[in-house]
Amino acid sequence: MSQILQVAAIAVATLGTGAATMTVMKPEIADLAVPEGEWSAGEMLDGQSFFIEGVDLDSGTVLLDEIVFRDGTFQSVNCQEYCDFGWSSYTTKVLDDVIHFTATTHCPDAPHTVVWYGTVTDDQIQLAGTWTTRRWYWNHQIRFSAEGSTTPLLDPNVTG
Repeated sequence: MSQILQVAAIAVATLGTGAATMTVMKPEIADLAVPEGEWSAGEMLDGQSFFIEGVDLDSGTVLLDEIVFRDGTFQSVNCQEYCDFGWSSYTTKVLDDVIHFTATTHCPDAPHTVVWYGTVTDDQIQLAGTWTTRRWYWNHQIRFSAEGSTTPLLDPNVTG
């Protein structure tokens, strides 16, 4: 048997027995858990925009964003700028005169998923969310909370 065939036979035998098996262990990270309930297709918040100030719960980084509801869809301006998330459907339910909403958005060009859950009372919004990146070799998640209103945030760089 030629030397090349011997090397190939050894390689096949080694791989067949699992001796060269490599596993990559990555812990699974769950997205934000949204409360159960009778969710309906979104439309209750259509035509509204909220200017939010939030925080990355792990790093403390301040997050500023505008979220927009239109024609049964939802969009985060920052997510759109970062990864062209586009418009995603949202769902709502009403409990004690408070509108609850949730949306799950996906980046079309990278493995990013953002899950949003919030409540709206009059012109005020509170929300929580997770931005999860899942790759075959690692997972990463940013947990955030935010609040805001339909009134644009003041620019801290403008004095007046």
